[in-house]
Amino acid sequence: MVCLGNICRSPLAEGILQHKIKEAGLDWKVDSAGTNGYHVGEAPHRLSQKVARAKGLDISGQCARRFAAADFDRFDKIYAMADDVIDEMKWIAGEKFDASKVDLLMNEVYPGKNRDVPDPWYGPEPGYHEVYDMIDKACDAIIDKYK
Repeated sequence: MVCLGNICRSPLAEGILQHKIKEAGLDWKVDSAGTNGYHVGEAPHRLSQKVARAKGLDISGQCARRFAAADFDRFDKIYAMADDVIDEMKWIAGEKFDASKVDLLMNEVYPGKNRDVPDPWYGPEPGYHEVYDMIDKACDAIIDKYK
């Protein structure tokens, strides 16, 4: 799960999918990262944590990290929260970029529509709830598709 800073969208996606994986009894590894290094080492944004907590998830233990080219070796599937994130992933990964492993998260709900998960960083709390609901639907689709 990859977004820009790894403090708003991708930590929610990591937490939501980890929870659903556990409920489904699956043995998958989930991680998240950001394409910029502005927040490396930080916990998720306070509103991401608040919204997750309201849904029964604790994401406070997550720690932001920067996306790396080596992630293409570590993971079978890499979901980006937005199209500009994929552009940054291409730049970071260089020759290691593997388009067959990358997709926009919302394509799991709306195949081929290339919809972004909006970055809630720029707005008030309701935006974080909207983002949570979008990611939750996509994670349900991932579980149904790959279990």
